[in-house]
Amino acid sequence: MGQKDQGLRSGKNRYKAVPRVLIFLRNGPDVLLIKGAPDKRIWANLYNGVGGHVEIGEDVLAAAHRELREETGLKATNLSLKAIVNIDAGEQDLGILMFVLVGWSADRSTMRSSEGELHWVSTNQLPVGELVEDLSWLIPRILEMAPEDPPLFLHYSYNTDDRLVIRESNRQV
Repeated sequence: MGQKDQGLRSGKNRYKAVPRVLIFLRNGPDVLLIKGAPDKRIWANLYNGVGGHVEIGEDVLAAAHRELREETGLKATNLSLKAIVNIDAGEQDLGILMFVLVGWSADRSTMRSSEGELHWVSTNQLPVGELVEDLSWLIPRILEMAPEDPPLFLHYSYNTDDRLVIRESNRQV
């Protein structure tokens, strides 16, 4: 099968997806979060995991390792997929496919990042009011998963009041 046989132009009501990675790096009881720079276009002054877009020619795992290196200077061991999130971004046929990974780092020393300020945060003291809105639910969920657990399959959309709606495998959260 060649490139033209991939079926991208066939059918309606199908997403074209922008792939992204979101990584939560662990060290002992802590998780590495980045507080978005005040001038960031999205998530300014909010805590998030580290991540970004999957570049052309990369697979998801390579993108996760690259984003960690670029934004933190750290290397991860045991990066594992914990969730796949299909995000309805409001465009008729464009969505985001976010791959959420968790890994470990033996090193806690991070470099400066133009994306924001990096913080090791105790998993028992997450800054709930300062997290990107889905993370107060998502972080505890993925961090309690056993290595052999299958990934979560999630769908994010927004209601008429522009409030986030999270569905997990046909179950609303």
